Amino acid sequence: MPPSLRVIRRSEVVPDPERWVLTEETVPESSPHDLMSERIRDLLLGWAARSQRIVKVGRNLAIRWDRQHPRFGVDPDVYLVEPPPPEGDAVRSLKLWKKGHVAPRLAVEIVSAQHPTKDYVVAPQKYAACGVEELWILDLLLEGPRAHGGPFRIQIWRRLSDASFAQVHAGEGPARSEFLQAWLHANQTPAGVSFDVSTNAAGAERWLTPEEAERAAKEAARRESARAQRKAEAAQREAEAERAAREAAERRVRELEALLARART
Repeated sequence: MPPSLRVIRRSEVVPDPERWVLTEETVPESSPHDLMSERIRDLLLGWAARSQRIVKVGRNLAIRWDRQHPRFGVDPDVYLVEPPPPEGDAVRSLKLWKKGHVAPRLAVEIVSAQHPTKDYVVAPQKYAACGVEELWILDLLLEGPRAHGGPFRIQIWRRLSDASFAQVHAGEGPARSEFLQAWLHANQTPAGVSFDVSTNAAGAERWLTPEEAERAAKEAARRESARAQRKAEAAQREAEAERAAREAAERRVRELEALLARART
């Protein structure tokens, strides 16, 4: 364990047959919840592309880890698996007893106002049991319970060297993701609280989704084109001013020559 790592609490895994069963029904998501999940998925896809990692990033994939109790499971809002399962995008669920199926290295739960206790209490136990390396629990609107001093905007749980699953951050950001080697931020904006990932704790090097990166590249190209156009226009104005000055000087020389010629006569 790194000397700077502070363990807040560890997850005690006590199987709960009633709350660990993963139902097949789809739980409707609110629009903010859905948009946040999509954004985090896209941030991870951008990271994978930049770092050239062969991973599978997605949403709401059932993860089952106990062959004797196959109905036990968890479906993270966002997950990252490395290496991807053999089925690739065709995989319908991860069954960790199957060859080539491994636990996600990163899972993300976004706290729901309808089931906040599930995300705060049950989720860490499930992820501890299934072998996830790092878990983020994001509660940007602070809708979770007050147990253990909460609610917290950002929680990070991590698998430690002794295989235990520990909460290493609970509170505001920035919070460090050891897996991504990056920092998580919950930023207050006029429109509410936003979520960002950056390379440094100060948040200066903010990560972009592929769509945001494309927009930023187009905007940078537009600015560069406008700058080049302004430079060309300035050069043209300077050339025109030099030409006008030269023509004026030539006219003045001709006028002086004409005066001299008249004086001689």
